[in-house]
Amino acid sequence: MKIETADFEASFGRSNQLPFSTMPEIVFSGKSNVGKSSLINKLLNRKSLARVSSQPGKTGTINFYRLDNCRLVDLPGYGYAKVSLSEKKRWAELVEGYLSMKRDIRLIIQIIDMRHEPSADDLDMVSFLENTGFPFLIAITKSDKLNKTQRALNLKMFQELFGKREIGVIPFSSQTGEGVEVLRKCIDENINLMPSLQEINKEQ
Repeated sequence: MKIETADFEASFGRSNQLPFSTMPEIVFSGKSNVGKSSLINKLLNRKSLARVSSQPGKTGTINFYRLDNCRLVDLPGYGYAKVSLSEKKRWAELVEGYLSMKRDIRLIIQIIDMRHEPSADDLDMVSFLENTGFPFLIAITKSDKLNKTQRALNLKMFQELFGKREIGVIPFSSQTGEGVEVLRKCIDENINLMPSLQEINKEQ
């Protein structure tokens, strides 16, 4: 994954607008205001490629970022109470539509705020991802916001909660860079793990 080649490609607000999958895709999922855009920007060593919304729940699109050998796919944030029911339904249809398509998804990075226990929406999303069968891990963000003692306690809580389900947990901070290299390595390993759909189709 050559981060210097990263560029914003397109945004889509409805599943029937989504393009076909032509490259391996790395997907980012998480609650509104959990730090998805900041995480993507830190991974790519950019300041504002992924736009950080000034208002939680404002971004209701799936955003695609193209690199040399993969796409990063930023799903809309969930769980923001002030969004209308119709808008929540549209987001749900968009995300479910994306994940149910024949796509070359190599890894889903589920993002949860390390400072708090996972919300009901977080746990529902994790269970949903388990049922999809796609490989995924959990990045717990804002690790720099906790003191040493609270960080250790919360990390233990996350590891105990998800470790027994054999789900990887990676502490992450967009401020200190903690977890950046680990996530980059996980992404590269999953991209290189198997041929892309495009390569498979060429051989048929």
